[in-house]
Amino acid sequence: MYEPEIDWSQAPREALWWAIDGDGHAHWFTAPKPFTSFWFTDVAEAPIFGFRGDWKKSLRPRPQEQK
Repeated sequence: MYEPEIDWSQAPREALWWAIDGDGHAHWFTAPKPFTSFWFTDVAEAPIFGFRGDWKKSLRPRPQEQK
């Protein structure tokens, strides 16, 4: 399977994950919002970065910054 190189420089500052949904659209996801009684995250459109494969296996976390 092809592992895409996610260009995190294109992500919103708050984005913690990149993934593709079942419709084939890629998105950046932020952390869930506090102070609610349900899980809700902000979602922004993202490039696909050449991902090929099962969308259920597309979730990629933002790499931790090197110190």
